[in-house]
Amino acid sequence: MMRIALLGAESTGKTQLSHALAQALREAGHTVFVVPEILRVWCDLHGRTPKPHEQVGIAHQQALAVLAHHHGMVISDTSPLMTAVYSHSLFNDQSLYEFAFAHQRLFDVTLLTGLDLPWVPDGLQRDGPHVREPVDALVRSALERAGIAYKVIYGQKEERLHNALQALGLDTHSDCPVLNAAQMTREQGQYALNRGRTAWVCDTCSDAACEHRLFTSLLRGSQ
Repeated sequence: MMRIALLGAESTGKTQLSHALAQALREAGHTVFVVPEILRVWCDLHGRTPKPHEQVGIAHQQALAVLAHHHGMVISDTSPLMTAVYSHSLFNDQSLYEFAFAHQRLFDVTLLTGLDLPWVPDGLQRDGPHVREPVDALVRSALERAGIAYKVIYGQKEERLHNALQALGLDTHSDCPVLNAAQMTREQGQYALNRGRTAWVCDTCSDAACEHRLFTSLLRGSQ
């Protein structure tokens, strides 16, 4: 069994990546379960965002939804840690961190989606592009404070999927058409960043040690 958590600020592609990962892994022969974001379900059901005292219930529901699966690969579109971060950010309430850290340690891999995707509105859940950097900083701080390893995923479309698969340590040279397309996209992206003049600066864009350098290159290349 393998549990994978996708964390990240709003509009950073968590849901899209969770389904793309599931598709690729199923095509490679794995049994995969995707746990949806409980906050999204809650907001749709109640027609509003939760109040401070309702955050703990959402965190527990998210955890229980993950623990309901006992085999295969489980991809969780966010985790209680995101609930704790938003409680901290919106309500200055840090009481959920202890529970969130304990649950986060049950995941085999934690992936953090980078801020290189454009912000788009999505109903009640999104507050605006101005909140992404502070939330991203809080997530990183929380993970580091708890001593939980994580990998940051950048890239557009198939490239983002490919980078996530690399972070999971999976073979990207299989016969799966999704993986092969992602590999081609990444190789083309590597060449385009430096016009073929210099060596690629980082073979693993999920490597936190060279993340800032990579992100700067990505931004420069898109201008």
